[in-house]
Amino acid sequence: MPPVHSSPYFQMDNPAILSLLRPTPGEKHRKSSSGGLLRMFKLFPMLTSGCKMVALLGRPRKPMLKDSATTGTIFGYRKGRVCLAIQDDPHCVPMFVIELPMLTSALQKEMASDIVRIALESETKTHKKKVLEEFVWAVYCNGRKMGYSIRRKQLSEDELHVMQLLRGVSMGAGVLPSPNEKETAADGELTYMRARFERVVGSKDSEALYMINPDGAPGPELSIFFVRAH
Repeated sequence: MPPVHSSPYFQMDNPAILSLLRPTPGEKHRKSSSGGLLRMFKLFPMLTSGCKMVALLGRPRKPMLKDSATTGTIFGYRKGRVCLAIQDDPHCVPMFVIELPMLTSALQKEMASDIVRIALESETKTHKKKVLEEFVWAVYCNGRKMGYSIRRKQLSEDELHVMQLLRGVSMGAGVLPSPNEKETAADGELTYMRARFERVVGSKDSEALYMINPDGAPGPELSIFFVRAH
């Protein structure tokens, strides 16, 4: 079995993804960084099981949140699979929701690299839909193929529960109360990370989301790519 931790560039050779890649901050700068959402998300295993408060970030050091910024939420039970929801408006129903073929704990291990790139590739040949309207996706994390997922047509009860709890949250990370105590006992606590993203359209077949760092550090900590194969 390949190691969970892998290079962000491994197998990221799709021309559409390469055209959207941005330079990452230097190693020296990353080590001196004071924090960030990824850092908070990596600390989740160390949180006490009784913690049910939403861990919100303080004010950014400089104003960075734009009205046009896209909201992205990564959430899931500790022992379950992780979900991704994308919203143009955090107060509205997500335009894109998908359960990724990887465990929440596996994603937290990937975040040990401080740079996480998630790529979703659709093999559909038609170009009648917008790229985010495709349903079947091959999912890669830091260049390693994780499996396939199907975009949700409707939100599940748990997903709707998370979106309702986070309606007033622009960015943050923490533990949410579960709608079902039995699920909490079996799958662990319901964790989340929510951030604002800069949305970049490369072409009709490619888009990218770059997380806006709350601490003002240059370079994206988390990037999400959507690509349609030709």
